[in-house]
Amino acid sequence: MVLLRSIAAWLLILVFAVLNGVFREAVLMPKLGKPAAFVLSGALLSGWIVVVAAVLARWLGLKDVTRSLSVGMLWLCLTVAFEFGFDRVMQGRSWPEMLEAYTFKDGNIWPLVLVVTFFAPVVARRFRE
Repeated sequence: MVLLRSIAAWLLILVFAVLNGVFREAVLMPKLGKPAAFVLSGALLSGWIVVVAAVLARWLGLKDVTRSLSVGMLWLCLTVAFEFGFDRVMQGRSWPEMLEAYTFKDGNIWPLVLVVTFFAPVVARRFRE
């Protein structure tokens, strides 16, 4: 049950991530430029991930640190798998292009978003105690 709920919560995070990406490309990039848009977009997405985790903490059964870290690891793995799968299969991007997101180039803070994704359930558990 926890696994299915964790996946459902991650799907909600995915919706926020897609909307965040659309917002970044359509609004932030033209107004702020690439570096600022990436930083702001990454910060916004990180915030949404923590909010989703906090709102759903009880429903996810985040009773202890071990379970919280397990949910965070699941979210991290699903995120990375989706990112590489979508980029490779749907967008036809090369491995070097995909790995560029992990270099902080042009203000891209994607690696920090992944750290937030992993620790968000632990942080949410603290908020909900």
